[in-house]
Amino acid sequence: MQVRGLLLLLALVLLAATAEAGKNKKEKVKKDGSECEDWHWGPCVPNSKDCGLGYRQGTCKDESRKLKCKIPCNWKKKFGADCKYKFESWGGCSAQTGVKTRSGILKKALYNAQCEEIVYVTKPCSSKIKSKSK
Repeated sequence: MQVRGLLLLLALVLLAATAEAGKNKKEKVKKDGSECEDWHWGPCVPNSKDCGLGYRQGTCKDESRKLKCKIPCNWKKKFGADCKYKFESWGGCSAQTGVKTRSGILKKALYNAQCEEIVYVTKPCSSKIKSKSK
């Protein structure tokens, strides 16, 4: 009977220690967190050149913060790294202009970025004629 009591006491001590550890984590989050909910974030500015690691500046009332961000080196510079689009397939080649076109519809705007709803992309037609391999 004493062994059961000892095990029960040990279980209660472990439970109390776990609960105390959870409280400490919550307190840390409150200290680091902000009560402000209306953050306005600027574009990601790379540390060097036009892609790679960088920082995004955010402001809310009197507070300001910097977040780490990354601009992929193959991003569509014309649209901005914070505007994500769903693109259609490429259209046919125009004989007059020598380019083909496709459109993209806005899928997601990150960090309240100002994005166009529909964008158009062109690229030169390839001069090679692809043959079907059998």
